[in-house]
Amino acid sequence: MVYLKKVTYNMQKVYFKTFGCRTNQFDTQVMISKLKDYELTDDELNSDYIVVNSCTVTNGADSSVRNYISSIKRKNPDAKVILAGCGSHSKGESLFADKKVFGVIGHSEKENINTVLKNEKPFYQIGDLEHIDTTIVEEFVGKSRAFIKIQEGCDFACSYCIIPQVRGAARSHKEETILEQISKLASNGFGEFILTGTNVGSYGQDHNTSMAKLLKKMSNIRGVRRIRIGSLEPIQIDDEMLELLGEPWMAKQMHIALQHTSDKMLKLMNRRNDYKSDKILFDKIASKGYALGTDFIVGHPGETEQEWLEAISRIKELPLTHVHAFSYSKRDNTASISMKPEIRGNIAKERHKELTAIIKAKNYAFRREHNTNLEVLLENGKEGIYHGFDQYFNKIEVQSNEDLSANWVLLNHVEVNHEKNSATL
Repeated sequence: MVYLKKVTYNMQKVYFKTFGCRTNQFDTQVMISKLKDYELTDDELNSDYIVVNSCTVTNGADSSVRNYISSIKRKNPDAKVILAGCGSHSKGESLFADKKVFGVIGHSEKENINTVLKNEKPFYQIGDLEHIDTTIVEEFVGKSRAFIKIQEGCDFACSYCIIPQVRGAARSHKEETILEQISKLASNGFGEFILTGTNVGSYGQDHNTSMAKLLKKMSNIRGVRRIRIGSLEPIQIDDEMLELLGEPWMAKQMHIALQHTSDKMLKLMNRRNDYKSDKILFDKIASKGYALGTDFIVGHPGETEQEWLEAISRIKELPLTHVHAFSYSKRDNTASISMKPEIRGNIAKERHKELTAIIKAKNYAFRREHNTNLEVLLENGKEGIYHGFDQYFNKIEVQSNEDLSANWVLLNHVEVNHEKNSATL
């Protein structure tokens, strides 16, 4: 008689560390959805593999990734570190050569993550920059809102930016893939969808369609309650898009990347917008009751006191409620890195502080005027405290004895202070 020994198979554990933008967050979800022979873990110290989905938008972002890799190798020396994301295309070769990572994968390889992890020897699989994902993501781990990537790459050539070099040219995902993904997520209980990509507003230019046409089709899918769009460029908002501003499923906030309000600085940055046109556009959208956010780079080379004073006076004129303000950070292999005069760090820091203070005051005034009929999708709570965003993308803290995780609430009695809105249910 032959006795067979029972073998208990323990799946190896994979931990994902994500840096950077919403596009990277989506890419991480793509990789998670492809894990078939491995177990996802949220414990980086007891994982067998650590996949670092990296950002390379600035030299500082590169440093953050390198520091994390060095740190985790000390804390969990037995784990195999795999570099993914934009940093793979800018720093992957050097990190691999220096044996800082076990493997490197480019954007086109992330859908093959289950196979890639089976490599027993160190590997460098950078792939190409023409790939378009076909993965249908049906779940978002730990999220009540769903991010939908609708395009890849960028055709702009802003002087400070390396992203086109590491993400490739603009290319749209197939409409049917996007709609199928939204249908499946909606049937799984997701009601808010955030459209993301490298340059979201370029969607459809290669498929003879447009963002507005996609939005209309999305809105017809059962279960879709609110659609929010990632960062758009001013020149990408046409009449067809403006006609949708009154639709009830449109989030009442738009993020439109200006980067600056001085025309001289916009020219130095090789931007495609100008202040006069931007002002007209922002006033038109604000008149529809929208909150408006923007990106702004402070301290870019050439930003003299004269340009700054002009820029800040224009900031005060614009109906802005949110800002992603960045102090300029050098990025190798970009045109801006050789521009003069450079702006001292302490000056950039003061300008950053001045800008954000102005927008914070504008946001407070906006919230005081828009404190009723707030539709909020709450995230998971802790000890009866829940957080979520209203239709204007303002954060609200809700206190309740009921479990309101991933629930929609309508708020009419909201306390507004300088830091946040709050309510009790």
